[in-house]
Amino acid sequence: MSNVVLVGSQWGDEGKGKIIDILSAKSDIIIRFQGGNNAGHTVVIGDEQFILHLIPSGILHKGKICVIGNGVVVDPEALLHEIDTLKKRGINVDKSLVVSDQVHIIFPYHKLLDELREKRKGKSKIGTTKRGIGPCYGDKVSRCGIRLTELLNPKILREKLKFNIDEKNAILRTLYGNKGFSLDEIYATYLDYGKRIGRYMKNTPLFLNEAIEKKKSLLFEGAQGTLLDIDHGTYPYVTSSSATAGGACIGTGISPVKIRRVIGVAKAYTTRVGEGPFPTEFASELMKKIRKKGKEFGATTGRPRRCGWLDAVILKHAVMINGLTELVVTKLDVLDDTDPIKICVAYKCGNKTLRYFPTNMDTLSRCKPVYEELPGWKEDTSSVTKYGQLPFKARKYIAFISKVAKKKITMVSVGSERSQTLIRV
Repeated sequence: MSNVVLVGSQWGDEGKGKIIDILSAKSDIIIRFQGGNNAGHTVVIGDEQFILHLIPSGILHKGKICVIGNGVVVDPEALLHEIDTLKKRGINVDKSLVVSDQVHIIFPYHKLLDELREKRKGKSKIGTTKRGIGPCYGDKVSRCGIRLTELLNPKILREKLKFNIDEKNAILRTLYGNKGFSLDEIYATYLDYGKRIGRYMKNTPLFLNEAIEKKKSLLFEGAQGTLLDIDHGTYPYVTSSSATAGGACIGTGISPVKIRRVIGVAKAYTTRVGEGPFPTEFASELMKKIRKKGKEFGATTGRPRRCGWLDAVILKHAVMINGLTELVVTKLDVLDDTDPIKICVAYKCGNKTLRYFPTNMDTLSRCKPVYEELPGWKEDTSSVTKYGQLPFKARKYIAFISKVAKKKITMVSVGSERSQTLIRV
């Protein structure tokens, strides 16, 4: 298996965790390359459900190395909780996990600022998870961030932490009327975190490039989705990192010439969490039905997801931006009793018909979807074990998606378990 990048082709929550879990079986090393614990990947194995926020889903396979790359921002408390939880469930994390020494660290002031800024925006809020992700990336870009390697250097940690806490406390007191944070308390806590996480720390760009030289197979795991990418998504209603395929190179130190396949994952319909325009959003009755059947609640926050028809305009945008070589369609079974089924093939904005994704969010908010309608199959697909066994109308729907996206669909998921995955050769 060649080096593969897997990304979301919509607004995240496409079921990437399950697909990564399946692909991990044929990979040697699985790498998370961006985001933080604002993401959640759910994997179902038999009667057990695993929800992972930072550690790649490949950790559930024996003998695999899982890497948290330099492009990720890490809340040490959240990472240690995830490690401890996996250990209690019999997963050997200590021999499998590697964390980049360059990951930027989330501190309590990042989380508080995230929450207070969101409240201050009122109706203009973005809908963040309030996990401190954005403010941490902000410090990274402002060149005052603190990286994992510095948690193991008491002198440098104290110097950098003092600068940051003095600055953040001034903002918190002046703008928000908040007393701020104690340097000594955070310093002691994070020194301890550094000691506990330090055992997993490596120079990951060197580690991964040496692995490629040894002909190891790498799987790059993206969080969120294309439409949440900081540069190519529905800005400002986006995440704070590069969630597209290019982020795999930035977030790991691997050259793009070493990537062979880029797989995009898309639901058979569309969902998004948080604020922002959503042209194909369902009316309330259908929204409730699909949300309930698809269990559309955030793995990280538990928030109900907004649901809508499949949007081929954003899917084509994802194909272009990521250079997708193939597509995976998930949650086909959720549409089993829906008839008819619509697919948005263009937008109508005033007198114009747009067949491309508009970069201006005011334009997108005024767009009305142009639909093509296909008949539903009205049959249960969750017990199907081979693609050819799918109802004819279900296969016709998959073929239509492939046609409008101009990409082959190599996998179709009809349920949350590993066995409910149909491989198309």
